[in-house]
Amino acid sequence: MADVAARAGVSRALVSIIFRGQPGASEETRERVLRVADEIGYHPDSAARLLARGRSRTLGVMFTVHQAFHTDLIAGIYPEAERLGYDVLLSAATEGRSEAKAVEALLSHRCEALILLGSDAEAAYLDELGRRTVAVSVSRRVPGARVDFVHSAEGKGVRQAMEHLFELGHRRIVHLDGGRGPGSAERRRAYRAAMRRRGLESEVRVIPGDHTEHSGIETGRLLLAEHDQGQPLPTAVLAGNDRSAMGLLMSLTRAGVEVPRDLSVVGYDDSHLSHLMPIGLTTVRQDAVLMAEHAVRFAVERLENPESEPREAVLDPKLVVRGTSDTAPETSA
Repeated sequence: MADVAARAGVSRALVSIIFRGQPGASEETRERVLRVADEIGYHPDSAARLLARGRSRTLGVMFTVHQAFHTDLIAGIYPEAERLGYDVLLSAATEGRSEAKAVEALLSHRCEALILLGSDAEAAYLDELGRRTVAVSVSRRVPGARVDFVHSAEGKGVRQAMEHLFELGHRRIVHLDGGRGPGSAERRRAYRAAMRRRGLESEVRVIPGDHTEHSGIETGRLLLAEHDQGQPLPTAVLAGNDRSAMGLLMSLTRAGVEVPRDLSVVGYDDSHLSHLMPIGLTTVRQDAVLMAEHAVRFAVERLENPESEPREAVLDPKLVVRGTSDTAPETSA
């Protein structure tokens, strides 16, 4: 500012007034100061200004690398945060970098609130974090923790997927589990309940896994090895998420299994990956943009009303039928 003031022939205080957009300078002086600033490449440090007033107006977002659905959520977070006058800072959890470390990095950069995408932290940690700062958990609900929650109605989504498969004549339906992944426990329970309602308790099978392509590939290898030993393939697999569904598809198609003629596959999320396959993935859609908007609004509203209590938003999922699901083999014409 001192450099701008010297070159424009005005006081530093007047430069400050102009950059704050306050009255007190003529239009001619304002234009001269802004022109000089542009010539020397000076830009006001809005972050420093906010910090001087005790605010950063920055939302920290913790996400997991390689989770395609998290990138879809982030794409929805930015425009909503900008609309409300907030910046966004990202910090990733990776195989070698814990979620706690990613969170502490955001707090050290003075983020006012945290949005946690698919957190797998212990309930006690989430509760403690929610008492230190405003926090919103997206895709995972932890009863009792003092954080806001935004998630889809997992059971409803699974019921839609299972009814779709039942209507296509499927009975030998396997569930590829998501392990500790967000929503996995609810999806697992809904799968079991759907099978029981159809009197298919004897056909219930949950294969341990997680929300990665590797989990899907390993499940495909397992099913193929069992088939080589004389066991029939299931007619359908409900995968824990799109990534594991993609891995399963890779494993099966490489072995010559035709999807959906020989076996149907259904994913969960409707991440952008589901559109990239040569054959579109049938999956349960979670509205990433709507989830992102709710998360940002929850964080901002609690920042602006510190005494307000955490809230929960439960959004309806929707089955999207594409090319990986069809009539069960034994009922084909």
